[in-house]
Amino acid sequence: MKSKINRSVLLLLSAVLIMLQGCGVKGGEQSVTKTGFMLDTNIEVTAYGQKDQAEKAVDGVLTRIRDIDNKMSPELPSSSVVKINAAAGKDYVKVDGDTFYVIREGIKYAGLTGGMLDISVGPLVKLWGIGTENAHVPTREEIDKARALIDYKKIDINENNNEVKLSQPDMRMDLGAIAKGYAADCAKQVIIKNGIKSALINLGGNIYAMGSKADGSDWRIGIQDPFNSRGDYVGIVRVKDKSVVTSGNYERFFEENGKRYHHIFDVSTGYPSDNGVVSTTIISDKSIDGDALSTSVFVLGVDKGLKLVESMDGVEAVIITSDKKVYATPGAKSIFQITDKEYTYEDR
Repeated sequence: MKSKINRSVLLLLSAVLIMLQGCGVKGGEQSVTKTGFMLDTNIEVTAYGQKDQAEKAVDGVLTRIRDIDNKMSPELPSSSVVKINAAAGKDYVKVDGDTFYVIREGIKYAGLTGGMLDISVGPLVKLWGIGTENAHVPTREEIDKARALIDYKKIDINENNNEVKLSQPDMRMDLGAIAKGYAADCAKQVIIKNGIKSALINLGGNIYAMGSKADGSDWRIGIQDPFNSRGDYVGIVRVKDKSVVTSGNYERFFEENGKRYHHIFDVSTGYPSDNGVVSTTIISDKSIDGDALSTSVFVLGVDKGLKLVESMDGVEAVIITSDKKVYATPGAKSIFQITDKEYTYEDR
């Protein structure tokens, strides 16, 4: 029997990261913070600078993210994604430049991960309904039917005209594993254009720590303890001008017959990933990379996940497993400090 649906992803500062300590502000400068609900999550944007300039930057970010949400929503009838899904197996759909770029990046990461991140995962997401009132465990037959529709190689794109087609009827695109990262990168560009050098962009836990804190020190971001209450953290990562994105099995889940089912799917089985990984954090220059990799590494597991990250420039990873072991790339170890004594670093 279904006992609980967790929508903690919809809570402010929800997904996985807790910003630590205040930010010193220089004389004449102020912090401006605004919030909103977009991309199926609460967001918070803070800019530091002259008040009018910082306010204009934050307002610009909210406008830009709302535009991206309107284009990539899996539900809004006017969105490019909904139009692509409606035309599956029939026609090409001409889409906007933002959506085309994200789809192209999604296909790229599907190839890099052997399909472990697949933006055609929509039939599986819809079937399980995790994060909605319809969450349930499907039958094996239903899962197999949905899996048969998942194949990023059947997404056809026309580079010349920004056209996209799902080649098989009933295929369904879902950009949920990559759109927030792209939105964070776009938000950063809006901040820069408005002359702001210090800002914190939080899209439901997808963090972009822009520049340094206003007093010149590193941003200190706590990584959520997967087994404890929100606000308890495993350790602290210190960054300047970096994206920090975490995926965890505690973000969105439901329980049925005493078993928890989370929202990160292993498309090779059709079930939530079950390889001992409970949290993955990616530190990168671009948030779209962090968003895509945090999900991919979660499903790939410790060995394959770290091997993938280590093959990429400017990307670091921290992986937490169900036995409270922490695995990390060499670069991540230099900026991530474990503060909870229940967790220990482990060599591969």
